[in-house]
Amino acid sequence: MTDNHHDREGQTADSDHRYPEIHPKRYYDDLHEDEWERLNSGAKARLEFENTVDYLESHLPDKGHILDAGGAAGRYAIWLAERGYNVTLTDISNAQLDLARKKVAEHGVAEQVTVKYGDIRDLPFDERRFDAVCCLGGPLSHVIDPAERQCAVRELSRVATVDAPVFVSVMGFIAVVERMMQVAPEFEQGVRQLPDLLDSQTYSADLLAATDVEDPTFVECHFFRADELRQLLSKNGFSVVAIAGLEGVASNFEQPLEDASDEALTYIREIVRERSFREDPTVADMSNHILAVVYATEDSQP
Repeated sequence: MTDNHHDREGQTADSDHRYPEIHPKRYYDDLHEDEWERLNSGAKARLEFENTVDYLESHLPDKGHILDAGGAAGRYAIWLAERGYNVTLTDISNAQLDLARKKVAEHGVAEQVTVKYGDIRDLPFDERRFDAVCCLGGPLSHVIDPAERQCAVRELSRVATVDAPVFVSVMGFIAVVERMMQVAPEFEQGVRQLPDLLDSQTYSADLLAATDVEDPTFVECHFFRADELRQLLSKNGFSVVAIAGLEGVASNFEQPLEDASDEALTYIREIVRERSFREDPTVADMSNHILAVVYATEDSQP
């Protein structure tokens, strides 16, 4: 069921952007296979994936049609299809959509996965279409306007059936501040951005202009506090079941994790994956990626 039509409706023109390289569409077009490789690129990235699928396994219905909104190259869509679900993957990056089509075919699940253009702020689907909705890896973080984030949350709700599980992961604010301090000796412009970032929690063209940065290093992004994510979802009618830190206390320890023995990693993974610990508010707040597990309710529907 792979859809080969490239729907380009609704895409924001890079030429209208002061820093076109930080626009999400442009950024993910340029990433190519790096986004596909990301979740298998090291011990910390694998923690993000393992903890995410742990919640998927616990809350997904036994069967059904799943939306993978902002699914990029298809890591989660393929995982879902391999477990018998029908999946529709959307993204705003045509390069990632092309890569998703390729990966879906390589993994032999093309009959179960539809790939098409879609923006989480304006999803091209009827109401109550999906039995579960995934928005994983940070698509909501790339919506930097607060009103548009509210719109995106309502869209995720609109297309979900009542009582459907919805999984949303975003990028964490505390972890990114800690990371910028950690790399301060090699990343002076990052340190220069910290005061403004503390005010806005948002990496944007405004931040870059205010701090006189010529070479951006990331994509535009709003970094969340854990309670901020909870409030955004609950105020838009979702019933919040869990807020969890996906990398938790291992968030900014890439090299120590890579240098650790297999035995040590076993214990580290056990600690990070212990559910009551990763759902501790402090642990969730300090994580690189924060996952919300919520359910669509009658109040969250149009």
